[in-house]
Amino acid sequence: MIPLKDENPSDTIPIVNIFLIITNISVFIYQNYFVPGGAQPLFLQLGFIPYELSHFVDINPKNLVPVPLTIFTAMFMHGGWLHLLSNMLYLWIFGDNIEDILGHVKYLIFYIVCGIAATLVHGFINIDSQIPTIGASGAIAGILGAYMFLFPRARIKTLLIIFFFVKIVYIPAIIMLGFWILIQAISGFAEYGLRTGSGIAWFAHIGGFITGLALIAIIKKRKGRRYT
Repeated sequence: MIPLKDENPSDTIPIVNIFLIITNISVFIYQNYFVPGGAQPLFLQLGFIPYELSHFVDINPKNLVPVPLTIFTAMFMHGGWLHLLSNMLYLWIFGDNIEDILGHVKYLIFYIVCGIAATLVHGFINIDSQIPTIGASGAIAGILGAYMFLFPRARIKTLLIIFFFVKIVYIPAIIMLGFWILIQAISGFAEYGLRTGSGIAWFAHIGGFITGLALIAIIKKRKGRRYT
């Protein structure tokens, strides 16, 4: 299932969401086309490596920032065009409504907190891994969790592909995003403990999603507001 658009217009211009998308795309272009030697060295120097944080060491090559800050820098790097564009598609579709509810500054904080929480969950599950983790997926998963909680009945225009069956359908957010997190959980636990896997940080997605859902539930309870 590939989301194309949601039938849930926002009331404000999502300037932070647009800024995040532009930033991610700009970093990707810079890392791939303007850095001597390409992006791979940067993944080791700015990506999050669980072993470094859990053992308080900076393994070679030396990081360009202190080890704890790689939790943040890793959120703005992507491994390829498909990785980048799929993340930005989800952010574009679902992020504007969350920014509309939270406001610009709180939305930015929410995004970063979800990304940090997602990375830490991944690091805890893979505490000895020396493989760099990059991408905005964890932060965006937090956006998806918040969206599902706030707008469960919002219809999502979706490209449904099942083998040779291709059709555009409209699916309620609670079903689409509920299916999405279910796949993350099944895939994560299926690969847990394996030396090889898909290379996808499933538990970062799970951690980000749960963080976003929990945070927005707390915020909604304090404000006492209802959304549809």
